[in-house]
Amino acid sequence: MKIVFLTTSDAIYLPAFFDRVLRDSASQTQAVHVVPPLYKGQTFLRAFLRYYRTFGLRGVWGLTVRIAHAKGRRASIQAVCSRHGVKCSVISDVNAPEFVSHLREIGTDLIVSVSCPQIFKRTLLESPSLGCLNIHGALLPQYRGVMPSFWMLANGERIAGVSIYFMNEQIDAGELCRQRAFAIGVRETLDAFLHRSKAVAAELLLEVLGEIEAGEVERTPLDLTTGSYYSWPDREAARRFYSTGRRLW
Repeated sequence: MKIVFLTTSDAIYLPAFFDRVLRDSASQTQAVHVVPPLYKGQTFLRAFLRYYRTFGLRGVWGLTVRIAHAKGRRASIQAVCSRHGVKCSVISDVNAPEFVSHLREIGTDLIVSVSCPQIFKRTLLESPSLGCLNIHGALLPQYRGVMPSFWMLANGERIAGVSIYFMNEQIDAGELCRQRAFAIGVRETLDAFLHRSKAVAAELLLEVLGEIEAGEVERTPLDLTTGSYYSWPDREAARRFYSTGRRLW
């Protein structure tokens, strides 16, 4: 099975995820392609201002310190790929015709999206022979959309989870393969929660990849008439998050 990962530039949470996954799947991985951590139409300045408007100077400072610490340790997806002998490249648009054509030419069987902020168009979704998997940090169809980890903590949830599903053109929709639930710590910060969620996701993905290769994977359509959807949080949502006793870091 030939696998391509599409992900985003992140030095805090994703290096550990890829280190675990590639430990078992490097021989099957054709490449890991990294896109900028920006949503459609964003610039880095707009992304910074959006984060500031929600979490204020304290949040921006905490994020800056953690990014600097990670870079000081030379933590990166690229470094992890290099250790495992896997090709890693930076691309700007996963839907670019030349990139999609390249995936077809190299015979990609499976695409795995890991925190990739770009919406996959049909031509990309149909390029691998086995389809496109996405990893979502919640128990779908609950908490579809952006930053499910933040919203679960802000809403006082006690149980969280990870879902892996075959994608279609809708957001957080398609056919569910596997889910895994876990308890949220009473004093767990968002940062600690995200590290733990990514660790759970890595193990679950390896199980799903094994099931796909063995032809034993289950596919259950997600029912979007149930569940919930969340967008980027505003300042009021951040105040509610803090009022529950939660912290970012």
